[in-house]
Amino acid sequence: MSNNLRSRVVTQGVERSPNRAMLRAVGFGDHDFDKPIVGIANGYSTITPCNLSLNELALKAEAGLRVAGAMPQLFGTITISDGISMGTEGMKYSLVSREVIADSIETVCAGQSMDGVLAVGGCDKNMPGAMLAIARLNIPAIFVYGGTIKPGHYQGQDLTIVSVFEAVGQYSAARIEQSELLEVERRACPGAGSCGGMYTANTMSSAFEAMGMSLMYSSTMAAEDAEKADSALRSAEVLVDAIRDQRLPSAILTRKAFENAIAVVMAIGGSTNAVLHLLAIAHAAKVNLTIDDFEHIRERVPVLCDLKPSGRYVATDLHRVGGIPQVMKMLLVQGLLHGDALTITGQTVGELLAEVPDTPRPDQAIIRPWHKPMYPQGHLAILKGNLAPEGCVAKITGVKHPNMTGPARVFDSEEACMQAILGGRIHAGDVVVIRYEGPKGGPGMREMLAPTSAIVGAGLGDSVGLVTDGRFSGGTYGLVVGHVAPEAQVGGTIALVQEGDLITIDASTRKLELQVPDELLSRRRALWSPPPPRYTRGVLAKYVRLVSTSSLGAVTDLDPAQQTNNNGSGVLTRSGVAE
Repeated sequence: MSNNLRSRVVTQGVERSPNRAMLRAVGFGDHDFDKPIVGIANGYSTITPCNLSLNELALKAEAGLRVAGAMPQLFGTITISDGISMGTEGMKYSLVSREVIADSIETVCAGQSMDGVLAVGGCDKNMPGAMLAIARLNIPAIFVYGGTIKPGHYQGQDLTIVSVFEAVGQYSAARIEQSELLEVERRACPGAGSCGGMYTANTMSSAFEAMGMSLMYSSTMAAEDAEKADSALRSAEVLVDAIRDQRLPSAILTRKAFENAIAVVMAIGGSTNAVLHLLAIAHAAKVNLTIDDFEHIRERVPVLCDLKPSGRYVATDLHRVGGIPQVMKMLLVQGLLHGDALTITGQTVGELLAEVPDTPRPDQAIIRPWHKPMYPQGHLAILKGNLAPEGCVAKITGVKHPNMTGPARVFDSEEACMQAILGGRIHAGDVVVIRYEGPKGGPGMREMLAPTSAIVGAGLGDSVGLVTDGRFSGGTYGLVVGHVAPEAQVGGTIALVQEGDLITIDASTRKLELQVPDELLSRRRALWSPPPPRYTRGVLAKYVRLVSTSSLGAVTDLDPAQQTNNNGSGVLTRSGVAE
């Protein structure tokens, strides 16, 4: 490569000695200047159990890079714990942190002209943040997932962090005693690792494995098991080989890779956040992926795995019975996976899956056989209609009544909605609307895990719908519709909904409709004006100025033409033209 640090420091001339002197101070010897220099983007922190064990993996990878003939340079990046910030003002920084992580990795690797990068992450935004940077940089790269947490246990039940949120709702509805709530809280998170169900972190790690940017089997390993450290070591070796052969992300992050990832997300019952993040990564990789592509794949791919939040099992259970490779092989056999897609190892997906059985083990119930899936079609549907002309994302499986029409209960913030739920003011048949929580309006598109869990905990999960321009946690289930676009802050129809208006959520026809005449909506629109921004300085104010609509992935680096049309007035294409 012509634009890397190694080539610069070995070039003859007056600039050579100062560069070498700086590197000698951090451990370079005479023979190290000919080696590839590899950044290790380390998301370690003690903020969250998701990232608690990452430093051990980073150090393991560092040792592996040295043995493989590279010179590793370790640097840190941030994390925000969604679980800890959930339901607070701090949650507004969660999606913003995806951009901060991406920008920081890009800045260090480009600023120091790295030959490659190994990213180590655990919490939800670590994964997409790292992959955004990897796609932008287009230098050889690999992602190392920190691993999933093992489940907690109470009264014969597996617990995850979502168990605690639901217990809060149960306690508020007088369905359990405070002592039981406390026991669930004490036992839900027994150690290091990302939240244990098929929530956002495990969904994105699984997607990256399917895309070929992580090693096979690595996405469902437990953080505290020895095989996770072994996988980090092996990842370092694979990356050095990729640097030597110049296997670039642009050759791996192709349209086929994204289609493989979407198929796997559908098959495992993954998080709604996968839609947002995969759209953003595709934008960074210059791959033409749209929100409608998710619907086209959903129609063909069944839900094969019985995993939390709507199922019974956790990610470590999935790992025990074959993990993501077993799911991928089943999709490959059915012609729903691109076997010729390249992976970071240099092998194709088909080659890596050659020894994986065509069918799951018969002595387990976690991965269903093809002829007996959990659901015949994927669970993440793209709904459109006058309430979401650009589209929105709905979880449509695991609920008894995926179609409903009910009166709107309108709230302009998550906090106001929570007060109503915990106060017993939400009833069966209601459609809860939480608005001004979108990318610009929140800002930051908070996750609505607290309200949805409180609804489930109150016993209303099958009878109350929830519609929002915010996001949902990967742990959310029920009749929930998020990412409504255009959002309220830019004048989307959701801003015009009034208390008692009838809203129809129809999963069978993929419609989200406000049952209000167009003439009345026009009169309401004429009277509407956007509320003042909640932040005028700092990172959130900058984010508001840059962030796109959620239907484009809530990216912050649209080109000028796209940015001009990013006003919620029409359905935007990647060229920025409103249709």
